[in-house]
Amino acid sequence: MKGFARFVTSIACLIGTAISAYALEINTAVLRVDYPSLLPISRFDLTPDDIGFAGGVLADEDNQTTGNFMGMTFATRYVATSPEELDETLRGLLGDGIDLLVVMANAQDLLTVADQAGPDVLVLNATSRDMSVRDDQCRANLLHVAPSEMMLADAVMQFAIWKQWNEVFLIQGSNPTDQALGDAYRRAATKFGADIVEEREFEDTGGSRRTDTGHVLVQRQIPVFTQGAEDHDVIIAADNSDLFALYLPYHLWTPRPVMGSGGLRPVTMHAAHEAWGATQFQRRFEENSGRYVQEADYEVWLALRVIGEAVIRINQADPAALREYILSDAFELAAFKGRKVNFRPWNGQLRQPVLLTDSKLTVSVSPQDGFLHQVSTLDTLGLDQPESACTAFTQ
Repeated sequence: MKGFARFVTSIACLIGTAISAYALEINTAVLRVDYPSLLPISRFDLTPDDIGFAGGVLADEDNQTTGNFMGMTFATRYVATSPEELDETLRGLLGDGIDLLVVMANAQDLLTVADQAGPDVLVLNATSRDMSVRDDQCRANLLHVAPSEMMLADAVMQFAIWKQWNEVFLIQGSNPTDQALGDAYRRAATKFGADIVEEREFEDTGGSRRTDTGHVLVQRQIPVFTQGAEDHDVIIAADNSDLFALYLPYHLWTPRPVMGSGGLRPVTMHAAHEAWGATQFQRRFEENSGRYVQEADYEVWLALRVIGEAVIRINQADPAALREYILSDAFELAAFKGRKVNFRPWNGQLRQPVLLTDSKLTVSVSPQDGFLHQVSTLDTLGLDQPESACTAFTQ
C-alpha cells in the first residue's frame, strides 16, 4: 500500500513538473480611452468608473478556470487614458511586451493603436461601431468584437419587416455620428425592402440635455416636431448623440412604435437578458461589480473570452497563431445568445446575434426567421463579403 502511495506521489510530481515546464503565461491589456462627454438624458445611463473593465475581470475568471487545468496563467492589465496621452500610454504597454490588446476607443484612435502596434500585435476592437474600420480602413491585425452600426441597423430593420411595419419615418440627429447611423438605416431599408416615407432632422442646438429638455418642454416640442408626417407604420430614430430619441415614445403626434436609438433598441447585451444561460452570467457580473452589466462590459468580456478560448484550444499565445485560429472555421464561442459566435475571415468582424430590448426584457433577437444567407444567417446583419472594400485580410 505504501509502495502504491509512493508511486501515485511520484506520478503527481512528474505531472506537476511537466505542467510547470510547459506553463504558459498570457499577458493581455485592456486599453480604454476616456473622452469628454455630456451627461446622458437618463441617470440610468451614467457611465460607471469601471465600465468595460468590470466585464474583463469576469472574463479573466472564466479564462483562468480552464487555464488552471492546463498550466496557463491569464494576466490582464487595465489601463484608462485620455486621447492626449494615448500615444505615450500605448508605447508603455508595447514596451512591456503586451502583444494582445483589447481597445475601447473611437474609430480614429482605434486605427492609431492598430497602426502603431504593428503586425506582431493582435488588437481587438471592443466598442467602436464605426463602419469604416471594417471596410476600406480595415487592418489585418485588427479584429472586431463590437457589432457595426450596419449590423445594428439591419437587426432593427429585419424586425420591422417581420412585423410588416414596412413604411418608416426616419428621424436623425444633426451631428456627424447621427448622420452616419441614419445612413446605416437607409441602407438597411433598401436591403430588406422597407420604404422610408419621410425623413426629418432633429437639430442639436447645444446646451444641457437635462435642463434644456425637461419633460414639460418635450411634451410640447416632440408632438409639434412630428406633426404632419407622411403615413407611416414605425418611427426609427438615429440618435448617437443621445439628444432626443428617448423622448419619442408617448410624445408623438401620431402614436406609433419607436425603434432604433429609443423605444426598441438593438444591443449586444442588457441586464434583463436571461435566456441561454445568461442569468448565470448576470449574477456573477453583479456579484463582482455591484452593478448591472452594460454593453461595453459584455463586449470586453467577449473580447477577452475570444483570446482565452483560442489560447486554450491551440495551447499557444503567439498573436499570429491566435489570429489564424480565430479566423478559421474551427473557432467558435458560446456568448449567451442562443448560438455560438465566430468571425468573418474577410474583415475580422465577429458574427453575433443582436438583442432587441425595451430595457425591461428581450423583445426579440435578430437575425429574424426567414432571412436567409448562403453562408450564415448571421451574415444577413451588416456588410456582406461581396460589398466589402476590405482587402487587408486577403493579402
